[in-house]
Amino acid sequence: MTQPVRIDVVSDIVCPWCFIGKKRLEQAIALSPDTPVEVHYRPYFLNDWIPREGIARNEYLTTKFGSPDRYKEIAQRVVAAAAAEGLIYNAAGISNQPNTIDAHRLIRWAGGIGKAGAMKQRLMDLYFTEGADLTNQAVLVQAAADIGLDPEDIRAALDSDQDVEAVTQEAESAKEAGIQGVPMFIFGGRFAVSGAQSSEHLAQAIARTAQAGNASE
Repeated sequence: MTQPVRIDVVSDIVCPWCFIGKKRLEQAIALSPDTPVEVHYRPYFLNDWIPREGIARNEYLTTKFGSPDRYKEIAQRVVAAAAAEGLIYNAAGISNQPNTIDAHRLIRWAGGIGKAGAMKQRLMDLYFTEGADLTNQAVLVQAAADIGLDPEDIRAALDSDQDVEAVTQEAESAKEAGIQGVPMFIFGGRFAVSGAQSSEHLAQAIARTAQAGNASE
């Protein structure tokens, strides 16, 4: 094939398995040095019921898992999986469960300068490792500045409704297409891989797509 393998990654910033899956995809790409790839990050709302200002983390854990203590049991496996990939998931450090529309807007805008992946990583590191509040505009503006976006432009854009509808429609389209869990990796528009699979499994999907070609070719 002449075109790079297209990889669409449907995920949400607050999904710990998406945090892990992103790292595993990067490892898979490193395992495929002779195959050019093109990664596109697509929005998904795991918790579209959360208001724009977010809610207290313990309230969220009680609503979704029954209690914060119940989640502690679940989180142990995720924390260990993250650590195995060199990532830090500080579950106890998160105090606010955000609505992620603005974070997804940042990723969209960063894509305009080829830095969607860097923006997504910065936001995930802030949330999972540093326990930052992703509904706090100052946090978002600084995150954007960290990867090279103009902070004043980003502040003005966040104050507006720019791309709110576009991001929302894209996230809703993913659910309408039948995606019920994330991360979801779509290779070449042909092959879908669900969940934070191993880097070896993802590398196999890259190789398979390289042989078959992207669906649009």
